[in-house]
Amino acid sequence: MFKVLKNLKKTWLSVVIIVILLCVQAWADLELPSYTSKIVNIGIQQGGIENVSPVIIRKSQLENLLIFTSDDEKILDSYELNTKDLSYKLNKKINKYFGKNNNVELETVYVLKDLNEQEQQDLNEIMAKPLMEVYSLTNETLAMQMKESILQNVPEEQKVSLENMDLISILKSMPEKQLNQMLDDLSNTIDKKMGTMISQVAINATKEEYIKLGINTDNIQNNYIFMAGLQMLIIAAISMVTAVSIMLLSSRVAANLGKTLREKVFKKVLGFSTEEFTNFSTASLITRSTNDIQQIQMLISMLFRVVVYAPIMGIGGFLRVLTNSDTSMAWIIGFAILCVIGIVLTLFIIAMPKFKKLQELIDKLNLVSREILTGLPVIRAFNTEKKEEARFENANTDLMRANIFVNRAMSIMMPGLMLVMNGVMLLIIWVGGHNIDQGIMQVGDMMAFIQYTMQIIMSFLMISMISIMLPRAAVSAKRINEVLETKVAIQDIKNPKKFDEEKRGLVQFKNVSFRYPDADQELLTDISFTAEPGKTTAIIGSTGSRKIYNSKSNSTFL
Repeated sequence: MFKVLKNLKKTWLSVVIIVILLCVQAWADLELPSYTSKIVNIGIQQGGIENVSPVIIRKSQLENLLIFTSDDEKILDSYELNTKDLSYKLNKKINKYFGKNNNVELETVYVLKDLNEQEQQDLNEIMAKPLMEVYSLTNETLAMQMKESILQNVPEEQKVSLENMDLISILKSMPEKQLNQMLDDLSNTIDKKMGTMISQVAINATKEEYIKLGINTDNIQNNYIFMAGLQMLIIAAISMVTAVSIMLLSSRVAANLGKTLREKVFKKVLGFSTEEFTNFSTASLITRSTNDIQQIQMLISMLFRVVVYAPIMGIGGFLRVLTNSDTSMAWIIGFAILCVIGIVLTLFIIAMPKFKKLQELIDKLNLVSREILTGLPVIRAFNTEKKEEARFENANTDLMRANIFVNRAMSIMMPGLMLVMNGVMLLIIWVGGHNIDQGIMQVGDMMAFIQYTMQIIMSFLMISMISIMLPRAAVSAKRINEVLETKVAIQDIKNPKKFDEEKRGLVQFKNVSFRYPDADQELLTDISFTAEPGKTTAIIGSTGSRKIYNSKSNSTFL
């Protein structure tokens, strides 16, 4: 097969472009699930708010938040207090993040500085729990319980003044040791109830802060979903354009390869002597020049889209799962891959011997057809039509049975692989549903995991589909190579002597002997004669003594 693929040198530039386009398409296809996850998790569940740390926060609320954290300096270093000089910058940031149609109440507020990705992530982790705790205190039931718990340990003379204060003010007035103890109890309670969902609930605190500032949170959500959807459409368009381009270029490369192989086989056959035609029947050469080359051409048109694209998708999808999704479900992908490989290998082992036999049976059918068609007058003369019909029927039936066996074996593959795919999807939903219920993962993450898993399985499905064509094409490539690599018995002299113009038209045989391939003895031995130009040379022999006339040299010889 690799010897045949060497003929792709003429179209190497197209092959390189195809590989580049395949990488672009794989990148685009692997990006789409992450956008689905973002739209569900951020756009729908989080209201379009990407980060826990607010872009704008009231000074009073930030001061309340600092009560619940020891990272005061890190938080304050990430924000700058709104002043007259900062108003223009603040308005610009409001328009950037929230749009122009937001009636923000510009009291004394803190504005988030421009942070890099790592700094933003660190700030989100620092502020998540404090925001969650401040947000929890807005719950009247929880706030009342905490207030009653505090007042139980307060002397009677202080209760009157504390009862008229809100919980935050009470916490600010408490001794540091008592405050820390209470905050630790609150933190432990939240950890038990929320687990890994702290960041998700903290987003609600940020959203509530935006609402109190007068920011239209519906616009934030709509803008985020619109922009994410627009980006998805652009990426999907890139994938579509590259897929169409790859298909066109692959078809062109395959067509050029078929043309090259046909030319080489035809030129090779033109130089065959009787000895080579004995090894390859005319019917077999016709099959090799047409059907075999067609099998390779069909394979090449699919080969690049599968051999290059499928591994990129499989490996890329698995890496995306490990980096962007919950790795606790990665075992499901491994289980699915083992099932797919098991089905493909089983069918491959069963059907492979038949693939090798198919081309031989096509040869046999072509041979019988050619013999019957070329010898039709003789068949009619000897009244052997029934016998020849039986020969054709036998050859045709053998080919039909081989094709039916292969098609039946391969028809089991697709339903089996689809069963694996749908079973894996149900398994992901079942395991992912429990993880969502426990707060380990979000709905969007599960949807992205399903898409990545389907991409990985589809890459193996594509490889299994090419495995149907590969064995037959490999057999065809071997048969074509047998023709191209055959050494011709009669070869021209590589370095001929300079032609003597005086001997133009002269034909001279010196001690020539001849025997048919595989014959035991020579038919002609030591034949010598000269046929001069302009003269008639006659060779006399009995009927059937194999006198041969050469029209090019105008001579006749035994």
